[in-house]
Amino acid sequence: MQAEDMEVPIINNLNDNGDRQRPKGKDVFKDQQKESESSMESPNLEFEYGDTDTLTAELSELYSYTEEPEFALNRDYFEEDFRSHARGRRWIELTVEEQRAYVMRLLDALEVTDRDKRLKVARAILYLAQGVFDECDTEVDVLHWSRHNVFLLYDMGIFTALLELLSMEIDNSQACSSAVRKPAISLADSTELRVLLSIMYLMVETVRVRTEDDRPEWIAARETFKNELGSPLYNGEPFALLLFTMVTKFCSMNAPHFPMKKVLLLLWKTILFTLGGFEELQEMKVRGRERFNLPPLPEDSIKVVRAMRAASPPASAMELIEQQQQQKRGRRSRRSAFVDSLEGDSPFTKKQPLVKQDSLDTYNERDPFKNDDARDEEEDPEDTDSGIEGEVDPLDRDVIIQPPPPPPPLRPPTERVNFPKGLPWAPKVREKDIEHFLETSRNKFIGFTLGNDTETLVGLPRPIHESVKTLKQHKYVSIAEVQIKREEELQQCPMTLGEEEVEETPAEILYLGMLPNLSQYVIALLKLLLAAAPTSKAKTDSINILADVLPEEMPITVLQSMKLGIDVNRHKEIIVKAISALLLLLLKHFKLNHIYQFEIVSQHLVFANCIPLILKFFNQNIMSYISAKNSICVLDFPHCVVHEMPELTAESLEAGDSNQFCWRNLFSCINLLRILNKLTKWKHSRTMMLVVFKSAPILKRALKVKQAMMQLYVLKLLKIQTKYLGRQWRKSNMKTMSAIYQKVRHRLNDDWAYGNDIDARPWDFQAEECALRESIEKFNSRRYDKNKNGDFTPVDNCLQSVLGQRVDLPEDFHYSYEMWLEREVFSQPIQWEGLLQNP
Repeated sequence: MQAEDMEVPIINNLNDNGDRQRPKGKDVFKDQQKESESSMESPNLEFEYGDTDTLTAELSELYSYTEEPEFALNRDYFEEDFRSHARGRRWIELTVEEQRAYVMRLLDALEVTDRDKRLKVARAILYLAQGVFDECDTEVDVLHWSRHNVFLLYDMGIFTALLELLSMEIDNSQACSSAVRKPAISLADSTELRVLLSIMYLMVETVRVRTEDDRPEWIAARETFKNELGSPLYNGEPFALLLFTMVTKFCSMNAPHFPMKKVLLLLWKTILFTLGGFEELQEMKVRGRERFNLPPLPEDSIKVVRAMRAASPPASAMELIEQQQQQKRGRRSRRSAFVDSLEGDSPFTKKQPLVKQDSLDTYNERDPFKNDDARDEEEDPEDTDSGIEGEVDPLDRDVIIQPPPPPPPLRPPTERVNFPKGLPWAPKVREKDIEHFLETSRNKFIGFTLGNDTETLVGLPRPIHESVKTLKQHKYVSIAEVQIKREEELQQCPMTLGEEEVEETPAEILYLGMLPNLSQYVIALLKLLLAAAPTSKAKTDSINILADVLPEEMPITVLQSMKLGIDVNRHKEIIVKAISALLLLLLKHFKLNHIYQFEIVSQHLVFANCIPLILKFFNQNIMSYISAKNSICVLDFPHCVVHEMPELTAESLEAGDSNQFCWRNLFSCINLLRILNKLTKWKHSRTMMLVVFKSAPILKRALKVKQAMMQLYVLKLLKIQTKYLGRQWRKSNMKTMSAIYQKVRHRLNDDWAYGNDIDARPWDFQAEECALRESIEKFNSRRYDKNKNGDFTPVDNCLQSVLGQRVDLPEDFHYSYEMWLEREVFSQPIQWEGLLQNP
């Protein structure tokens, strides 16, 4: 079932009397009307953003539903071999030493030359990593034994052996050439690779996740494994680079049989494990600021975002048309609706949309300053809630501006929440903003400027002194600004400052390995993201990302077709999830490691059309995507290997799960919005790209999702372009403007809400990007070029030290020394002019 076909139940197309009314307008607006009506009262989504979903969910997404028969195959191969070793005993009955002995036996068997025998042994190892599910009664038992077995397998050196086998499979030119020639690639073409990658993924993911009952040896093993994966121990490069090579090889059509979903999941979890997740990033940021002697962060961004509450979406066009029609038919005044609410006769109970919740109104109150200009209010279509005219009723005004204790409930009691006082974020000011403010003030009051001097305030009036004091109180210096300044100093004084000491962090090692082929990696990831996006149309020349989900025999019944359709959609969603999380992690870690490492990845993303790709992704019915039911719970691992399989019917497949939203899809949307924010922040030319690509209506539709974190990143993207969208857009979207004010951090000098002082620079995309590119190349050349600073190599011009240097000569040199001196020195005429000329 396609994501586009999902519909949210229609609510609230009732007239004043509670009767259902016929939709007005032309047929072309019917779908829009359904969408707008369904979004009017969409519920809050109880979603908690994190590095990953639950361990069970992450493990289940490793397997496609078409791989289900292989669980039994793994068990059979294990039991066939284990029966001859254990003589009637079960795995969970063996002692640890006996288990180690058996794993060593499997490790030896992995080295046989016969591919089929090797595959059987690998399947037996996979069964162990999956938790010997045939000997378990519950899902908890499966996860317990899976964890026990994975740490045992790692301790016995299985991962290194699997890595060698994986390298062999990647370089298997015969398998690659036969896959290229095949007209249709199926699950069978990637069997060996899928088994190896599954074991490695289970090992990385299980070891990565901490639990309360971890043994001391497991904690030590986790640190060792983390350091091994992040160090250049595997063929002189980190493990992640081998997986990046698989991605580029697949996208260049040289290995179309590679199981891309498993590769991307393993790559994402490897980066997450070796570099760290969002909480580790926050800790690293705090330590980094201490190292640079910068003041601590004003707040913990993770905690602030988690404490935010979602707001109602802005009214849509069809909703406003309906409201206007209701106004023409005449309705009760706001006074009567307000009296009803005081008497407990809430309009919500009658299903009358009279006093609807303010769109995007976080603090459950009207802005009292809106009454200043009634004419502007009447021209503002979005600000006109159902039945609310521009002029606020005096009774209403009294209640809102000076509420008597206790305040009357304007909403049902369940909606009452204690909100934090004030705005969620501390405002920030950059050094550049203070310089610009003082330059403008000096030009105005004195008639000349003092360059970058931010201390001298002579001749400026007292209010300017107060303004500068306030700006300096909220001044924020980022790690990136310190790194840029340091880089400029190193470029200007290469000899004085000497060599820079570069800390060998996992991010530094990864960047160094990725640098030669960085653009290929970025382009490959974006190609896969485009192929997996629900808005993409199937083309003959596009990449086939379904090779590891399509069975050998295509479905013949309706039920099989439905199951495969769900599996394909789920497969694409998981790929989007992995790529979005991977790109975000790379950007965040490289930015913290060095700003120019972040900038080069960002520039490659921008040049590979990442900005329009993400906007294309959001140009769909986003509510349908987030509430898509592309999963079959009874087929998810480990449920499917423990419980009896019920009979699947078309009705049960259509019903899907009972969840309010799909975790992975909401996670992917937030990640893509965060990536878009990182690419466009403080970049004028890229902000103008958002304007040119008409992103405002696309982003505004995404506000229908009532989840605070997603709304925050949408509002951030809208904020940076509001001044370029024109006064009419701002007037028509006052609810959105109000939400930006309430949720997004303030920059004290930023004129985002009015656009009076629009940056007058022409939109010269090339000049800005070229200047940035030049800085990046200088940084890479200075830090990573092997033949760097040839002109600045120190020359020893001291006669004593040069003559005093020990020169290694052949043993027989002193016998022929006089002959050599005569031939090479005395008999050769000295070209004095030649010595004086430049070489």
